[in-house]
Amino acid sequence: MNQTSRQPHAVLDLPSRRLKGLKIERLLDLHSRPQPIRMLEIGTGSGGIAHFFGTHPTLRCDVDAVDVVDNRQVFDGYRFQTVSDTTLPFSDRSFDIILSNHVIEHVGDHVAQLSHLREVHRVLRKNGVGYLAVPNRWMLIEPHYRLPFLSWWPHSWRTPYLRIMRKGTHYDCEPLRMRQLESLLTQVGFAYENLCVEALRATFEIERQRSLGIRLLRCLPDSAIRPLRRIIPTLIYRLWI
Repeated sequence: MNQTSRQPHAVLDLPSRRLKGLKIERLLDLHSRPQPIRMLEIGTGSGGIAHFFGTHPTLRCDVDAVDVVDNRQVFDGYRFQTVSDTTLPFSDRSFDIILSNHVIEHVGDHVAQLSHLREVHRVLRKNGVGYLAVPNRWMLIEPHYRLPFLSWWPHSWRTPYLRIMRKGTHYDCEPLRMRQLESLLTQVGFAYENLCVEALRATFEIERQRSLGIRLLRCLPDSAIRPLRRIIPTLIYRLWI
């Protein structure tokens, strides 16, 4: 990762990290796994998710975390290392659970994204599970800069749009399309399951959102939501070898 042109975009809102941890715990069904669970979080940010699992009241998690910069706000419950690129400082097949939550869009171009996934594959145990989340290129509002349709533009147009709207000087993210991401996963050798619908359900239940749109979505069966996976704002996958 070229740190001079790419920023970490860490989420520093700790309550939201706890909710994210609860969602990951549910989606990966962590309570059904043998414990202790050796866990790696790539892209530590505030440290909220690593702290959530490292201090969990009922799960026994042995947590490592890495990031290119140290933006932590909580420090206990896990070990932390800085890294300079996508290379992970761990031995092959070290972890039962690996979390890559909104990281792959920040590591760089197609080659860097493949490298990130290959490293996850290398350090994941044969019976382990990976959690991968990335913004969908076809999201209406780009989450890092809060601009509509920013990631829809051809790559060469995104930075000029950002500058015109006075939201920044350089667009440093690479969000992915669903089929594009699945092609990368296949190329690396992962088996995978799209969890977008399950993640929406978990978000509704955990965050108890009350808007009219959310209430309507709660009423829809999975069969009605599943065809919309290509445009759901966040692509979420369970990975295994």
